[in-house]
Amino acid sequence: MPRKNPAIFKNLNSEKNGTTAEEVVTRLRDMIHSGELRSGDKLPPERDLAKSLGVSRPTLRAGIRSLSTVGILQSRQGAGTFVAAAEDSPTLDGSPLRMLSALHGFTSDEMFEARLALEMSIAGLAAERATSEHVTLMAEEIAGMYASLDAPEQYLVHDMQFHQTVAAASGNRILTSLMNMVATILFDSRSKTVKRARDLKESAEQHHNIYRAMRERDAEAARRAMHDHLVETQKAQRLEELETANPSSKNGKKK
Repeated sequence: MPRKNPAIFKNLNSEKNGTTAEEVVTRLRDMIHSGELRSGDKLPPERDLAKSLGVSRPTLRAGIRSLSTVGILQSRQGAGTFVAAAEDSPTLDGSPLRMLSALHGFTSDEMFEARLALEMSIAGLAAERATSEHVTLMAEEIAGMYASLDAPEQYLVHDMQFHQTVAAASGNRILTSLMNMVATILFDSRSKTVKRARDLKESAEQHHNIYRAMRERDAEAARRAMHDHLVETQKAQRLEELETANPSSKNGKKK
């Protein structure tokens, strides 16, 4: 039977929790996977949950919206936010893929190729199937990107949530699950280097091109825009990784 405001939240130590939307996603996801939160459980009121997790209410909203976008949580008008039924909830867990990656030594290039194949297909479907709500959420994430051009870590959260929204808009839960498995691993990797990002405005403009194709229902343009964006993202991450390994390599280069 669904539980209202599970007691587990009363035992959280807010000092141990992170302060970003991605960390909210991780914490709630881990609670779902461990069984602390179950299908149908209602989350506590926003003010109480933000206090329990040690985050601001806007940060909490961003994390909850991210999980709602991909079907992990469901918001019901006038009732609150609930953990979705298992059959309706695509996984955000990249653990199986991480294990295979460690075992077989998957390269970064292989991961990007997999993401490219998945997200180009997803973009085409999303252009045909996105609801007005999906399009609105994409626009909000793009606005968040432009607002955080000087805050790379926060920019990356909006970036990830934009791609999750596109995946949800595809209407295909299998593709959404696969994309999230790959993207979550790449997100973790990028989060270690994104502080050295050089031109986030260009990245934001690439996302805007994807959004424009979605809004115009142009599947081919959406696939092309996604392809171009991911190719440029791979190049940017390679530069960031190089500069992280050799900080002096940035000297004399255009910022």
